[in-house]
Amino acid sequence: MAPSQLVVSTTTGTLTWTQRAWMGVLHAPPGSLLGGLTAARVHGLRNWDRDEITVLVRDTDDIPGVAGVRFTRTRRDMGAMRLSGTWAPVCRLEPAVLLFAGYTRSTRTACGLLAAVVQQRRTTPEALLDWIELMRPLRRARLFRSTLRDIAGGSESMAELDVGIMCRRFDLRAPDRQTPRRDARGARRYTDCEWQLVDGRVVVLEVDGAFHMEVEHWVADMPRERSLVLDGSVVLRCSAMELRRDPASIARDLRAAGVGSG
Repeated sequence: MAPSQLVVSTTTGTLTWTQRAWMGVLHAPPGSLLGGLTAARVHGLRNWDRDEITVLVRDTDDIPGVAGVRFTRTRRDMGAMRLSGTWAPVCRLEPAVLLFAGYTRSTRTACGLLAAVVQQRRTTPEALLDWIELMRPLRRARLFRSTLRDIAGGSESMAELDVGIMCRRFDLRAPDRQTPRRDARGARRYTDCEWQLVDGRVVVLEVDGAFHMEVEHWVADMPRERSLVLDGSVVLRCSAMELRRDPASIARDLRAAGVGSG
């Protein structure tokens, strides 16, 4: 079987994801690397899988196309970006995701990816910020720095990043993120965003993604909210969609609850 003009497979049937990844880097010239979300998957990132294999190649390389493989040209030093000791030539996680985030069509996808690699403990905001400096000039670098400051402050999802954007836009004080609390039974729980007011009250904003609509999550959310109300907190809830489409109404309600200017 010949998966490409330059690579021969000795197996029959459909190639596995790992075999297709090998095919991509073997088809490309020496020094090429698995990049983008393909590299992120090799590094252990979950839930961002793509069928298409991404291979980073030099911008001067002349490569015949291969179905299912995207060859991304770059002028950057791939030797400096290569991670040693892996099963295939692969880009380090930080430059791989930053290059993908810099050129993907959606800025929400770009920022969501940065949040995901930190949330899943694949890297840190500090490491990503260091690579932004090393990769100058980098498209969307200013946006990424702002996003990573929010992530370092505790944002662990795109919805929580949207809260930070809303607060800056409507001049609200930034919240504390993922604050640990003990419920009435002593269980450790975390709030999405909360504000300590000068009068001693606490305002909590819970941002519900689509998974909160699933029965098991909805049932689990109810006792969690009761425990917050019983300790005197003001609990406001919104959906991630509302946060994107109508942040002004949420900002208005937060201000009415006592959250002051930033």
